[in-house]
Parts: sequence; C-alpha cells; structure tokens
Amino acid sequence: MDHRSIGSLRVSVVGLGGNNFGMRIDATASERVVHAALDAGINFFDTADIYGSTKSEEFLGRALAGRRDRAIVATKFGMAVDEQRKGAQPEYVKRACDDSLRRLGIDHIDLYQLHQPDPSVPIADTLGTLDGLVKAGKVREIGCSNFSAEQLDEAVRATKPGAARFVSVQNEYSLLHREPERSVLPACERLRLAFLPFFPLASGLLTGKLEPGKPAPAESRLSLSWTSRFTTDKNVKVAETLKAFAAARGHTLLELAISWLASRPQVASVIAGATSPEQVRANAAAANWTLTREEFAEIDRLAT
Repeated sequence: MDHRSIGSLRVSVVGLGGNNFGMRIDATASERVVHAALDAGINFFDTADIYGSTKSEEFLGRALAGRRDRAIVATKFGMAVDEQRKGAQPEYVKRACDDSLRRLGIDHIDLYQLHQPDPSVPIADTLGTLDGLVKAGKVREIGCSNFSAEQLDEAVRATKPGAARFVSVQNEYSLLHREPERSVLPACERLRLAFLPFFPLASGLLTGKLEPGKPAPAESRLSLSWTSRFTTDKNVKVAETLKAFAAARGHTLLELAISWLASRPQVASVIAGATSPEQVRANAAAANWTLTREEFAEIDRLAT
C-alpha cells in the first residue's frame, strides 16, 4: 500500500477509523478489525477520547498490544467526554493526553489532534501546551480537526518559532460533501498541511449498499437515526449515478469513493471505519483506481 506523510509520520493511504469501537462493536470484534487492518497493510489508526464513551481508545490499545511498532496511532481531545472533561484549556489538555495514553496503553501518541476549535481559549495557549507534550515525548506530531481556513491561518500565526506546529487538519470530505475544496484544501497546500477526510464514505452511503426506495440494512451505520442527513433524496440519487459510472468501468462505488479522495495531493490518508474484517479488507483494497482527467471531469458533472 502507498504511504504518505503527516509531518514526520509515514501513514498508509487508507487508514482505519475507530468510531465504531465501543459503540457498534465490542472489544473482541474491534480486535479482529484492527488485526485485519494490520494484515492488509494499514498502519494508520485514528480514534478520539469521546468515541465509544472512551471505550474506543481502550479497545484499540488492547488490539495493538504486541503490534504497536507496526501502528501510527492518532487520537483527539477537546469535545466533551463529560461536563468536566472538555475544551482546550492548557491544564485540561495535559490531563486529556495522560488519560488517552493510559486508555491506549502506550507511552506516546503519534498524532494528537484538537477535535474542534475552542473559542474560549486563545489558540496560542493550546499550541504552547501541545508543544510541551511534544517536548516531553508524550506526543510526536500535533493536528487539528473541524478547522476553517481562517482558523488554520490563525494557528500558524500563533505558533512560536521552533515550536510544534499543526501538521494536519481532519475535516469532513467525500464525493457528497466537497466544502473543503473552497478554502481548506488550498490552505493545506499553502501551509504544507496534510488533509485527513472523515466520513469519506458518507457514513456508508458511498459503499453502494443502500438501494433507492428501500430502508438501510438493519446492521448498517445508515440505519442509525443520526445518519439521516446523509440519505437525502439528492445524495441517494447521486450515489446511484456514481455507482453506475464506476460499474461501467469495472469498479465499485467504494473504490470510486476512496480512490477519488486518495487522488487529491493534499490527502494523506482516507480514514474509513469498519465493523468486520471483510469491510476493512475491502477498504484497504479500494484505493486502486487511478482516475483519468476525463473521469474526474465526468465525476464532477455527475456529483453536482
């Protein structure tokens, strides 16, 4: 599998998201998924302290026991674990990092990400604390998530010379959600930031499993009430059109969704979740379509 850079880290172009761990699958099933990912050549694992009510980090850490040297581990902080554990205040950042290290059972986090901006805390204060964690050896690289281009610029201005800087931003991006193309992706190119797309499969809609006019499969993510924003009539119609486009060229919609993202030079790794070894193997194999300029143009026409 191809590997790309996030700062000093070299990550597989397809990564594994851990938001199913502790929410949709238990520790044993999570371990099967993680081991299948490693065996398929995936080395980048992305989770967060809030996933699975903190269980995701625990399950990922257990699954990587004995194989930690093969994994690049990313996690996030800042969204509310509870009323006391949230935000980007310096003292809490240090506590959140220690809590994540304990749950993961590791001695350092490869990529530690601020999960969302905290308008109550100057970004310089948060960055200073993160720099301290890097210097202490608890974190290798730092990143952010859900940041606008303006907030990325602000973070660059607030970074002191010689201090750790954000090397990545993780925002929603898929064939059905292309907002980052307006300003965040150009900012990544300008600021030399890696881009990490979340919801790359539009919460399962771009796997091709949903049939128009029929309910989502009972065990799928799309059966969950909070995913209804993905299954608008327009999105379902576009997904079907793109599925036919891919099939006419001997590919699946899943391969189109992942390969299209992987073709973007700013994208370092396409982080896709999975609940079974079969799913993670399919995701790992999906970044195999080198799209032509003509195909890109046709996809743009079909997806708008």
